[in-house]
Amino acid sequence: MKKNKRLLALDVFRGATMMLMILVNTPGSWSYVYPPFQHAEWHGFTLTDLVFPFFMWIVGVSMYLSMHAQKAKQPASRLRRLWKRAFKIFMIGTLLRAFPFVGLALGKFRIFGVLQRIGLAYGIAGTMVMKLSQKQLIISSIIILFGYWGVLLFFGGADPFSIEENAARLLDIKVLGEGHMWHGHGLAFDPEGILSTFPSVVTILLGYFSARLIKHEKDLQEAIKKMLKYGVISLGLGLLWGQVFPINKALWTSSYVLVTAGIASLVLAFLLWVIDVRGLRKWTTPFQVFGKNAILGFALSGLIVKTLLKVKWVDAAGAKWNGYSWVFKKGFAPIFGNMNGSLLFGVTTVGIVGFVLWLFWRKGVFLKV
Repeated sequence: MKKNKRLLALDVFRGATMMLMILVNTPGSWSYVYPPFQHAEWHGFTLTDLVFPFFMWIVGVSMYLSMHAQKAKQPASRLRRLWKRAFKIFMIGTLLRAFPFVGLALGKFRIFGVLQRIGLAYGIAGTMVMKLSQKQLIISSIIILFGYWGVLLFFGGADPFSIEENAARLLDIKVLGEGHMWHGHGLAFDPEGILSTFPSVVTILLGYFSARLIKHEKDLQEAIKKMLKYGVISLGLGLLWGQVFPINKALWTSSYVLVTAGIASLVLAFLLWVIDVRGLRKWTTPFQVFGKNAILGFALSGLIVKTLLKVKWVDAAGAKWNGYSWVFKKGFAPIFGNMNGSLLFGVTTVGIVGFVLWLFWRKGVFLKV
């Protein structure tokens, strides 16, 4: 069976991942979240811990398709375009962090984040793809994964995979300073810091390898079979490695790279089979709406939350409120209860963002960087 030039399944996969990201990032209250929509406390992973690596893996798939389409252009031109795009993605993340730009304390401004990691890792992975052969890319990926393991083991503290003593945190403190790091766990630790960016580059490269497999295989069903095989192998190796190098999203451990890339490969293979082999496409429209404007969707969801959080007041009883907590406590919780109200708050945010993206989709307007 021949393949379509554009991978509709990829748009659907990206869209589903974006919808899940908005859902888990915008609960009405972090005190009332169902376990699958929470991150693992440290080691291990949940459904939520698949969102970010899925995005990175999809970036790799898209990167191959984009570079394959531009292969006739001069290498220097392609490299400039690559880093220009990487810089734009990084800056969008930075501007979203700084919004609404009032009372911004530069001394405590966190430098890295989700889009910043995507931009930086995309630039590094893309440069490697342009400069190295396929064999060299595979060898480099293996070296990065084992090298990262070694760095954490030998340069960390007595408990090298703990949040307090891991080498990634120690490096970030020296280079970035604690004021420019995330403090969500009660201490300075950045899950999108410098050192853990390198294994995330491999996540992108594994997506790149999968796209190459799909495009080089003439028969789609044969490509799907190979994706399933390699997905199972990657998942199995990751779970096995996780026995000595824990699966950990915050550290982006090498075992986590293999596990999440393996699952991503299985998901895309399944979607290719459903959409392209079976021809079941009518259900895909909502996911296309999110998938074809993913960065816009990410930005909109972040702006909605930050705007609600910035609207603050004190009521007659002296209680302090912001728009986010008020909508949840006065609108959702009294009707649906705390847990379901929190979930429906997220679902509603997905719906609002989806409506805006649908307006763009209807007009064929897609944000590209």
